[in-house]
Amino acid sequence: MNRHAGGANALESRIAAQLDQFRKDAVYKTFNYLDSPQAPRVEMEGRGRVLILSSNNYLGLSDDPVVMAAGKAGIDEFGAGTASVRFICGTFTIHRDLEVACARLVGTEAAVSFVSCWNANEALPGTILTDRDIILSDQLNHASIIDAMRLAKSITKCETGVFRHGDYGDLDRKLADAHDRDVKIVVSDGVFSMEGSIVDLPALLEVCRKHGALLWLDDSHATGVLGERGRGTAEHFGLHGQVDIITSTLGKALGGAAGGFIAGSAALCDYIMQRARPQLFTNALPATVAASALAAIEILEAEPERVARLRDNTAYFRQGLVRLGFRPLPGDTPIVPVILGETAAAIRMSQLLLDEGVFVTGFGYPVVPQGEARVRCQISAAHTREDLDEALDAFARVGGSLNLV
Repeated sequence: MNRHAGGANALESRIAAQLDQFRKDAVYKTFNYLDSPQAPRVEMEGRGRVLILSSNNYLGLSDDPVVMAAGKAGIDEFGAGTASVRFICGTFTIHRDLEVACARLVGTEAAVSFVSCWNANEALPGTILTDRDIILSDQLNHASIIDAMRLAKSITKCETGVFRHGDYGDLDRKLADAHDRDVKIVVSDGVFSMEGSIVDLPALLEVCRKHGALLWLDDSHATGVLGERGRGTAEHFGLHGQVDIITSTLGKALGGAAGGFIAGSAALCDYIMQRARPQLFTNALPATVAASALAAIEILEAEPERVARLRDNTAYFRQGLVRLGFRPLPGDTPIVPVILGETAAAIRMSQLLLDEGVFVTGFGYPVVPQGEARVRCQISAAHTREDLDEALDAFARVGGSLNLV
């Protein structure tokens, strides 16, 4: 008997059954292919010209000519990549320049770049914690943080825990119970991506300082978005430079290509470079991406009016949805979830909007709680008022056809 064939057949059968169940449960994801750069309007295969309201391209930098030219210059100067890990084959100077810019942007002493923020989040707790430490996570944190904590617990035997979303009384009690831990870390998203809500950073910092806990903030949906100059959640609250550790992405507002970083003290970043396995055993970020991300940061620093335009566009679109009778979750970020209730309604609405030439994504259970299915709109500084009016007209037509407004 060929045991290998039997095992392979069993796996294929299991996967096929699960995929069938995904389709029955209406959670099977379909992928739309684009024939043009990410922008307010794109060429979608089989659809033609489509208005995008589903991208994290918050500042409109993905197809910015300066950002693209920097990426082309990066590949001309440094080639396709390092072809090995940084400490073995050498580190390109563009990586150092990018890391200096990332630290400057978020207000820390230093930063370390990674091929993604998922890698950065994965690297952090598993590298710096021990079995004498504890890390506590907000209940609604991103999946990368959840997986990072699971990995850290497995590797280091650190204690892990979850506090109720935004409930800092619960966090206070859990930190008090952890008084015997050598190091206490609290981790939270800056902006929670499914809700578009902003963490109450002053309250969170107060609890952390009370118990001598370090605060780690994943600012992926806030970098380039919040604060007068787009420096993130801390700047939004007048606390720039006061967060102990920040992780964020280069793959959303900052050009949208790829990459992420850990930012913190010089000693922390040096230790990450020395010991973090996702850093030591993975090739560096391609130079073309590092160069385009650096250009994006420099544009953000030179043109804060992009952030102001993003805020204005977001307010305009939110107000338009309310006038139509929809119920977007309240907030100040360009993530605008429109609550519909049932998963089937969210999926159906996203399909009908795409038929109207507007691309948004529907989310239902188990991605969001039962009964809170939604379509999640994401606004860009590059959207014109004509773009937003066209999207609102599509929402009105589709909402009327589904008896939602």
